[in-house]
Amino acid sequence: MNVLQVSAEIFPLLKTGGLADIAGALPGALNAVGCDVRVLLPGFASILADLEAASVLAEVTAPWGERVRVCQGRLSTLGINAYVIDSPHLYHRPGTPYEDERRQPHADNHRRFALLGWVGAQLALGLDAHWQPQVVHSHDWHAGLTSAYMAFLPHRSQRVASVFTVHNLAYQGLFAPSYFYDLGLPHEAFAVNGLEFHGLVSFMKAGLFYADHITTVSPTYAQEIQAPEQGCGLDGLLRTRRTELSGILNAVDEAIWNPAIDRQIGFNYAARNPAGKARCKAAVQQELGLQVQAEAPLFGVVSRLTEQKGLHLLLGTLQAILGRGGQLVVLGTGESALETAFMAQAALHPGVVSVRIGYDETFAHKIFSATDVTLVPSRFEPCGLTQMYGLKYGSLPLVHRVGGLADTVVDCSLEELAEERANGFVFNHFTTQALERAIGRAFALYARKSEWNLVRARGMGQALGWEVAATQYAALYQHLCA
Repeated sequence: MNVLQVSAEIFPLLKTGGLADIAGALPGALNAVGCDVRVLLPGFASILADLEAASVLAEVTAPWGERVRVCQGRLSTLGINAYVIDSPHLYHRPGTPYEDERRQPHADNHRRFALLGWVGAQLALGLDAHWQPQVVHSHDWHAGLTSAYMAFLPHRSQRVASVFTVHNLAYQGLFAPSYFYDLGLPHEAFAVNGLEFHGLVSFMKAGLFYADHITTVSPTYAQEIQAPEQGCGLDGLLRTRRTELSGILNAVDEAIWNPAIDRQIGFNYAARNPAGKARCKAAVQQELGLQVQAEAPLFGVVSRLTEQKGLHLLLGTLQAILGRGGQLVVLGTGESALETAFMAQAALHPGVVSVRIGYDETFAHKIFSATDVTLVPSRFEPCGLTQMYGLKYGSLPLVHRVGGLADTVVDCSLEELAEERANGFVFNHFTTQALERAIGRAFALYARKSEWNLVRARGMGQALGWEVAATQYAALYQHLCA
């Protein structure tokens, strides 16, 4: 089964969020279950630099008339075959892949990511004479036009199936209607039954409308986005496509996120030999200027600092942690108001609160290895990887019962503890009071060390790797091609 994966990011070469982790891990997992996966990526500098044995597959003309090169080769870091769009004019810029240095979207993002989908469709049509996909699997709004371009390709004797995965419906890739004329799609595509969304061009809607099958990154999120609260205005479309919509839970790349072999943490440890975790905690406390106290529960946040992540709730309940003798470490970047608020708390509470603005992959690993509790109080969360990283590293997740958080974390209630299912702390209502009660349950369990250790070992021993998800994706591909 030949599968082409289309995404804007891929870990470890380029990452702004969890999308990159999935894009980096899924090809290898699919190859392990019998697929032949290649990836298509924009030619950002870090990606082109990793492309070995590179050659020019074709020089093509984008729908708006610009000439670009499509290169092929092998990503040396990941060991997978890749196609990369080589267009320095579009992809070699300061800032992030999506925003400039002032955090403003690049003015031509519609072209930069339409080109990604357009080249994906050309590969489906046979741009590479030596390898043609049977399935094109595109990820999130950046690759949302892939399915639309495929839907309007000339008739093909060999049909190529399209799969579109929603990683976060809230980010939709919306553009002014005048930009539609750059895309090279027929006029009928700009309609309610197409990619028109309240008068705008929606890359996300294009993926949802034209793909043969839609997946989301957790079963619960697949249900949630069919209702108005989390449907982001697209719930009606998703309800009409519910028979072609499914949720496949994301997973963890256990070759990277594994405290027994992780070279980015101070001391290695495992569920059956957890002594190294206490040493990691002491080392991070010392590094951050926190009081080195083994008995002080250390709470951690590794997250984008946005309203979606529920971090304003955490600010409202911080005294519930500090007043009971706990500590907090935060790593993230995002909304300036939240960055400022967390920095202010660090200044007010030296020795017990540490905040680092930005993202540092190595430091993220250190936080999971050191903390006792991983906080994920998200208002909504399509899947969430942070809670899974916490589980693998023995940092019990404390989460709001939504999306993938509901699918992966079981509350430490008396019933779940008795049935040996509990692996963290869950609150049901998105309020500071509910979060504070969950924090209280965490302190209560932490005081009962033998029970805490049992729950921690259970979480660390969970099977969270890619084998199950890869098998589900492969079965879906087979079904579509049949």
